[in-house]
Amino acid sequence: MALRAPKAELPTELSENMMKQFGAVPEPFEVTAHNPKVAQDSAEIGGKVSEWDMADEGLKTFAHMAVAAQVGCSWCLDINYFQALNKNLDLAKASQVPRWRESEVFTPLERDVLEYAEAMTSTPPTVTDEQYASLLDRLGPAAMVELTASIGFANMATRNNSAHGITSQGFSDACGIPLAKRPEKSRAASTA
Repeated sequence: MALRAPKAELPTELSENMMKQFGAVPEPFEVTAHNPKVAQDSAEIGGKVSEWDMADEGLKTFAHMAVAAQVGCSWCLDINYFQALNKNLDLAKASQVPRWRESEVFTPLERDVLEYAEAMTSTPPTVTDEQYASLLDRLGPAAMVELTASIGFANMATRNNSAHGITSQGFSDACGIPLAKRPEKSRAASTA
């Protein structure tokens, strides 16, 4: 897939700062930079989400990756796997998120969070009272609110990137373990 909107010209200093931080300028920023208010607000929202600290970072990252796999946003899978490396998360687990149902590396809590992320991502959402209550009981209210908001943000980001035609930039090549491919027809896809 090709970008559906051209990349905007960025100020040199901004491009250089992003190159230092990521090794490349993230294409979502280059596309949204056509509308400076959207670009700035999106960056600020993403920055605020990354500062939340009541829910486990691994659970939030894996949930974002599950959303990305379900929506089909290879860019979000790519950058979140790269960020898992930089956050010292378990890369063996992170690499398996696209095929989490078939993988045996996840704990029961991680599996429930991944299922919750997919349920929130389905249209319409398929979250059940029992599913929510089970996670609330194990995570507590503050972490559950944060996890839910993080998954909501992941849905916004993945759907936005997918609509613009933004795909993987190869950030995750630094991870060493190849990112697993999502099964052609997963159980979630057949029940959604």
